[in-house]
Amino acid sequence: MELRVLQYFLAVAREQNISAAAESLHLSQPTLSTQLKALEQELGKQLLIRKTKGSRKVFLTEEGMILRKRAEEILELVKITENEIALSDEAIAGDIYIGAGESDMIRFLASAAKNLHEKHPAIHYHLLSGNAAFVKEHLDRGLIDFGVVYGPVDTRVYNSLPIPWHDTWGVLMRKDAPLAKKKEIHPQDLWDLPLILSEQEAEAWPMVQWFGQDLSKLSIVATYNLVFNASLLVQEGLGYALCLDKLIHVSGDSPLCFRPLSPKMEAEASVIWKRYQVFSKASRCFLEELKNKLTGFHNKPI
Repeated sequence: MELRVLQYFLAVAREQNISAAAESLHLSQPTLSTQLKALEQELGKQLLIRKTKGSRKVFLTEEGMILRKRAEEILELVKITENEIALSDEAIAGDIYIGAGESDMIRFLASAAKNLHEKHPAIHYHLLSGNAAFVKEHLDRGLIDFGVVYGPVDTRVYNSLPIPWHDTWGVLMRKDAPLAKKKEIHPQDLWDLPLILSEQEAEAWPMVQWFGQDLSKLSIVATYNLVFNASLLVQEGLGYALCLDKLIHVSGDSPLCFRPLSPKMEAEASVIWKRYQVFSKASRCFLEELKNKLTGFHNKPI
């Protein structure tokens, strides 16, 4: 399977028309059709179909959709690799890809990035937002260099650096909500209220134990993976959102407020990367900067 043919296939998937794809690729239609047919024969699967006879519009089969996803990942990895090799003998430059959820922990990485930018301004940073499953999947596929995740790290698969401070769990609510009068929120305060919860694997989510009862017994009206979206649901009065602190503006004229949980629940995060990962110069420098910041934090006088 050649990279060139994967590019041809993606062009057809994008245009949904072989003639239009051939034109964008500066190929003749017969040449492109021949290449696609050879690809289908190589894989032993039909990749494209026409839903009506004589139609020029083509659609991906289930196997075609799988190939499109993998082809996009393969070509992105090729692009990253080419950039790293091209820059290997030059000054330290390049792209660093980081996957993380919404968290104040990002300040730790942002501070390291700022320090490194002053020394190596040709390094560029790309942040991808998503939950832990998203981060690990992108790490495993080589699409990002580093990830930020909460909870324990599988050391068989990843190396890690613990971030030296914690986020606090609490409840985001309207200021006119009855619970807003409380300074802390206890599990029983929420048992009968409409809740908006983070989209997590149930057995791994720290709130399961805090609630003291099965999540199926709670009134969960919505889930989220971006807390800003959850805050809009709260603002419209749909329910109470459990989230981490410092992510949503709750001071001044904001209609929302945040109350911490009791017993207190804290979230510990780590920067992770794949074991035996081959880093670019830029990524190695960034990792060293993270380690230096961590050393400096631990060496601060108490």
